[in-house]
Amino acid sequence: METSDEREAELGRQIRALRLRQNLGQQQLADRAGIALNAIKNLESGKGATLRSLIQALRVLNRVDWLSALAPAVSISPVQMLKAKAPRQRALRKQNKAKKS
Repeated sequence: METSDEREAELGRQIRALRLRQNLGQQQLADRAGIALNAIKNLESGKGATLRSLIQALRVLNRVDWLSALAPAVSISPVQMLKAKAPRQRALRKQNKAKKS
């Protein structure tokens, strides 16, 4: 199992590879993302950065889809829906008030 540091370093390598594939310098990415150059350096080196910096950099690199993997849509399982559902109410039958003899 990877440690947090190892995961951060791998994410940094991937961000750097994306930036280079798009022929962008660190300063260019920082300018386009509206974040500091040090934030890009920290992201790429795996030293961490703010969530905002990560999101801004991913937007510029056209990789916002990565965020979906971090926070998938929450859904309720069908079993949970059945358990949470209110019990079904039935209409009462009308009774004859006058009984025939």
